[in-house]
Amino acid sequence: MMLNETYTLSNDVTIPRIGLGTWFIKDDVVAQAVRDAVAIGYRNIDTAQAYGNERGVGEGVRTAGVPREDLFVSTKLAAEVKSYDEAVASIDASLETMGLDYVDLMLIHSPQPWDDFRGGDYADGNREAWRALEDAYEAGKLRSIGVSNFEQKDLENLLEGSTVTPHVNQLLVHVGNTPFDLLDFCESNGILVEAYSPIAHGEILKDPDVVAMAEKYGVTVPQLCIRYTLQLGTLPVPKTANPDHMRSNADVDFEISDEDMDTLFRVQFTDYGKSAVFPVYSGA
Repeated sequence: MMLNETYTLSNDVTIPRIGLGTWFIKDDVVAQAVRDAVAIGYRNIDTAQAYGNERGVGEGVRTAGVPREDLFVSTKLAAEVKSYDEAVASIDASLETMGLDYVDLMLIHSPQPWDDFRGGDYADGNREAWRALEDAYEAGKLRSIGVSNFEQKDLENLLEGSTVTPHVNQLLVHVGNTPFDLLDFCESNGILVEAYSPIAHGEILKDPDVVAMAEKYGVTVPQLCIRYTLQLGTLPVPKTANPDHMRSNADVDFEISDEDMDTLFRVQFTDYGKSAVFPVYSGA
């Protein structure tokens, strides 16, 4: 079963190979979503300060009926946090909000604040926030640390002065948006890529070529897209609060042929519809 498979991070921490995303799942319902996911077999739960649901995710983790050490819980520093002191306070605030003694992975959510995404130079602020993550990692508050939405130049900025290489870079990766050069750079530096929005925030469901290929394999479009990210060597984090979708998203124990992977590599997809209002889908 795919939910039982893991990757091993560069610090020898294991992480389940498929995660549950919780973006847009409200704080008052996300605890049940977590419990449902854990009952199905998920052991990797992803949230963020910006999602506004850390409290509920923490409740779900604490009441899921499995030992805490069996779950891998990730959260993210708000993108606006670009100083050491603010990052230290934010790390502690997440732990308190979630009601957890430690988090398995904490990321810097973006190299720039959301209102200046892919804009100004925040190199110094990112180094300061990273230093706070390193200190929390050394103190045992965080079992691993990483980044999200970081391009190669952003990673190189951290690598120049860090004592810990990021264990993870969480990126927008899906059929039609595969940053091959960045994936290669991360792999060469021992950084696992997590693929968020592997179904392109739902918009890929409308692509006739992808629909046709899913039909060829007798699977759903989400299953095909999640399998695609797995075969790239990334860790997909599909978001859903629907238990049926949770089960389906994890039922991806099939193989896309090399020829069909090549075809999917060539898919062009840039229309995120209404979701284009969000910085990560804006094409910035």
